[in-house]
Amino acid sequence: MDFVTQLAIILIAAGVFTVISKALKQPLILGYIVAGFLVGPHLGLVPISDTSTISQWAEIGIIFLLFALGLEFSFKKLLKVGSSALITAVTKCIGMFALGLIVGPLMGWSTMESIFLGGLMSMSSTTIIIKAYDDMGLKKRPYANLLFGSLVFEDLIAVLLMVLLSTLAKSNQFAGTEMVMALAKLGFFLILWFVVGIYVIPILLKWAHKYINNEIILLIGIGFCFLMVALAELAGFSSALGAFVMGSILAETVEGERIEHAIGSIKDLFGAIFFVSVGMMVDPHIIGEHWLPILILTVVSMFGILIFSSTGALIAGQGVKNSVHIGFSLAQLGEFAFIIAALGCSMDVMREFIYPVVVTASVITTFTTPYMIKAADPVSDWLIRILPNKFVQKLEPKEELIHDSQAEKNEWKHLLRMYFIRTLIFSILLIAIIIFSNQYLPDLIALIAPTIPAIAIQWISAIITVLVMLPLLYLMILSTAKEKKSVRLLLHNSLNNKWPIIALVYLKLLIAIIFILLGLLTHVQMHWVILVIVVAAAIAFFYASRRSRYRFTHLEDQFVANLNEKERQERASRPVTTSIEDKLADYHVLIDSTVIQSDFDFIGKTLREMPFRHTVNVNVVEIMRGDKVIRIPRGDEVIYPNDTLLVVGEKREIDKFHAIIENNRTKVKTSDKKDFVVQTMVIKKGSPLAGKTIRNSDMRAYGCMIVSILHENKFITNPQAEDIIEVGDTIWIAGEKDSCEFFL
Repeated sequence: MDFVTQLAIILIAAGVFTVISKALKQPLILGYIVAGFLVGPHLGLVPISDTSTISQWAEIGIIFLLFALGLEFSFKKLLKVGSSALITAVTKCIGMFALGLIVGPLMGWSTMESIFLGGLMSMSSTTIIIKAYDDMGLKKRPYANLLFGSLVFEDLIAVLLMVLLSTLAKSNQFAGTEMVMALAKLGFFLILWFVVGIYVIPILLKWAHKYINNEIILLIGIGFCFLMVALAELAGFSSALGAFVMGSILAETVEGERIEHAIGSIKDLFGAIFFVSVGMMVDPHIIGEHWLPILILTVVSMFGILIFSSTGALIAGQGVKNSVHIGFSLAQLGEFAFIIAALGCSMDVMREFIYPVVVTASVITTFTTPYMIKAADPVSDWLIRILPNKFVQKLEPKEELIHDSQAEKNEWKHLLRMYFIRTLIFSILLIAIIIFSNQYLPDLIALIAPTIPAIAIQWISAIITVLVMLPLLYLMILSTAKEKKSVRLLLHNSLNNKWPIIALVYLKLLIAIIFILLGLLTHVQMHWVILVIVVAAAIAFFYASRRSRYRFTHLEDQFVANLNEKERQERASRPVTTSIEDKLADYHVLIDSTVIQSDFDFIGKTLREMPFRHTVNVNVVEIMRGDKVIRIPRGDEVIYPNDTLLVVGEKREIDKFHAIIENNRTKVKTSDKKDFVVQTMVIKKGSPLAGKTIRNSDMRAYGCMIVSILHENKFITNPQAEDIIEVGDTIWIAGEKDSCEFFL
C-alpha cells in the first residue's frame, strides 16, 4: 500500500473516531489512539504493514507539538506563577521518579528500564487537563492557576528529562560528571540561543512587519522552528528540544500569538498523525500477555501522582482543599509518557513490549481524568470534616508579609540575583564567542589571505576575538540602574555593606580579565610579562571607559526593549488594568475579568442591582462591550450579554465574585429549547385572521410574526402593521413551532 493511501486511511479513521470521542465527551487524543489501534498492523483490519513512513511524519508531529507548547510557554509567566507551582511540580516528579525505581525492579524490569519508567510516570498531560478544565468550567477556580503553573514546570522538566535520559542511555551507566556536563551543556545551549534569539528575531520581524501577512508569518514561524531543530541536533540534542526552545523565544515576541494561531491547524494535523501512530504501536496480544504490568502501572501512576502532587501543594502552603484538587487533577499519564517510552525503545534500552504497556495505561488514566477531577470536591470535604480543625487551619494558605527587619536581607537577595543573572548571561555569550573564534576564525582568515604566516593568523584571530568581546565585557562590569539603586539602599541601611559591595565589583572585573586572557591564550602563547601588561591595560581601559558608559549600553537596552515589547504593548492596550496592577500590587489587590453569559440571571439589570459591591466587596472598574469601553461605569449602567466586566478586589473576594456569577446562571435544558420555524398558511373564509390588520392579529403576543404576504400575485416582504389580511392571501409566519401551529 502506497503512502498516500495509508495517510488517507489514517486521517479518515482519526476523523471518525474523534467524532465518536466528542459525542462521548472524551478527549480527542483517545479517538486518535483508538483509530490507530484499529487501522494498525496488529489487528489486520486494514492492510497497513509498513509504518516506517508514518513514523517519520509522527516525528514531525512531535516537533510541531513541542513548538506549539513553546509558543504557549513564557519565561516571564513561569516567574509569575511563583515558587508554589515549582515546589508542587518538583515534589511530584521526584516522588514519581523514585517510585518508578522501586516498582520497576519489582516487576522484573532492568535498572535502565526502571529509570525510564520513573521519568515517564512523572508527567501528566497539559493538553488533556486544560481541555477538561475548559469543558467543566473550572478555569476560574482558585487552584487553577497553581495547577496550570505546575503543568508548565512539568513540561520544562520533561524536556530536561528527555535530554538527560538520552545521555544516560548512550553511556548505559550513571556517570555523575557526565550528567553534570550534560546539564551544563544544556543550560549553555538554552541561555545562548534564548538571548541571541530575543536580540535578533524581534529586529528582523520589526523590519519585515509591513510585508508580513498570515501566509508569510506561517512560513517564518515554521522556518525558525526547523532552524532551531537543526541547531539542536548539531549540538547533540533532540529535535523536540530545538522546537521547544524556538517556540519559547517566539512566545516573547510581539508576533508570538499570531504565529501560534497560524500553525494551529498544522499542529493539529501532525499531532493527530503522531497520536494515531501511537495507537498503531499497541499490540492486543502484548496487552493480553502483560495485563498485570498495565494494571500495576495504571494504579501506581494514578495514586502515586495524587499523593505526591497533593503533598507538594501542601508543602507550598496551598491548604487541604486546593491541594486535593491539584492531586486529583494531575492523576494521569500524559503524552510525554509516550515520547519518553518511544525514546527508550528507539535507543534499545527498553524492551518493545513496554511501549504498548505505557500507552494502554495512559489511555486508561485519560478515561478516568474527568471522574477524578469531579471526585476532588467530595474527597476534600470529607478530609476537612475528619481532620482536626486546628490542623486544617494551620495548613490554610497564608498571605506573605514582608517585615521591616527583612528589608535589608531582601535587598541583598535582589542585588545578588541581578548580579548573578547578568554575569551568567554575559559569560555564556563570551564563551560562545571564544568557541566560535577558536573553531572558525583562523580558517576564515587563512581563506581570505592565504599568504599570511601562521603566527600572524594567530595574533589577528586573538585581537579580533578580544575586540568582539570588549562590548560584552564592558556591559558585564557595568552596574545597571536597578543595581545602583539597591547599592544605595544597602549603604543607607549600614556602612558595613560597603566592603561586600566592593568585593562584588572587583569580582566582575576579575572575571572580565580572565575572559580577555582566555580569548588571547586560545590563539597565541604569551610570556608572563606580556600577560601582566595585558591585565594592566585591561584594568586601565575599564576604568577609563566608565566615563563613556553609554557607548555600548544600547546593546543591552535593545535586548531589554525586545524582551519587554510584547508586555509593553499589552499594558498600553489596557491602561486601567496596568494602572491598578502597578499601584496596588503590594497590597494584595488583584484585577480580574469575566465575560457575562446570556444565561446570567441579572441580564438587563443595572450594576446597582447586581450582588457584587455590597455582597463580596468588589468594584467594577470597566465594562467592555464590543468596540465600546466604559471606564468607571455608573451604578445605573445596564449589563448586557457578552459584556466583559473588569473587577478589582482581594483574591478571596474575586473568588466569591466568580462563585456568584456561576451560581446565578439559569441553564436551559436541551429538551426545553423549542424549534424556530417558518410556516406557510392560506387564509380561508372564516379564518380568525381574515379581515384583520397585522397589528390586530395579536401574533406578537404568541411569539410569532408575519414575514411575507402573497396578495393577488403581489409578493410583499415585511408587511406594515396596518396591512389587512384578506381571504385568499398566502402568509408566511415565523416563530416557535408550537406557537405557529396554533394559527394553522
